[in-house]
Amino acid sequence: MTRTGLTEEARLRRTPRIVAFGNSLTAGLGVPPDQSYPAHLQRTLDAAGYAYRVVNAGVSGDTTAGGVRRVSWVLNSKPAIVILELGGNDGLRGLSLHETQANLERIIQQLQQASVTVVLAGMKLPRIMDRTIPQGLRRSTRPSRQQYHLTRIPFFLDGVAGSSSLNQADGIHPTGEGYRLIVEKVFPTLEPLLERNP
Repeated sequence: MTRTGLTEEARLRRTPRIVAFGNSLTAGLGVPPDQSYPAHLQRTLDAAGYAYRVVNAGVSGDTTAGGVRRVSWVLNSKPAIVILELGGNDGLRGLSLHETQANLERIIQQLQQASVTVVLAGMKLPRIMDRTIPQGLRRSTRPSRQQYHLTRIPFFLDGVAGSSSLNQADGIHPTGEGYRLIVEKVFPTLEPLLERNP
């Protein structure tokens, strides 16, 4: 029993959750579980005195269509906040950008209907692909911040993408240090949404 009279298990059940909902960049492909970005985020929250539990809902290879199918599973954990990081695999596979946007909007709508705060992590296509896509079409794949009242991380891999020392040999997935720097940059965007004693 804790000082509040709750067992540790009961306390964890009552602790509000932040669900990291994404693909291999969220799952932490290629690094130990304690070096993934959700694990780094948990340590950052703990050190800052925020009582939240981070749930890693990353699935390697997932697309926005797969994300749509997983929304109900994500909602089962009753999250207060969801950090949505999907769309990179859609671009790498050359899937329809309009379909990607529609899927992201479906995910956002379902989460917000369940009173979940959504933080949308922006992604960019590799530079060689990005040049082949008209600017107007690139803009159309971004769900409207104003329409959905979203908090947005402009580019999830900002400061990490393209760095050989912060990425694994594939040049796509960050190292443990890369994920730590991602959290360092993401946390100031997330912190205004947090409560000290939720």
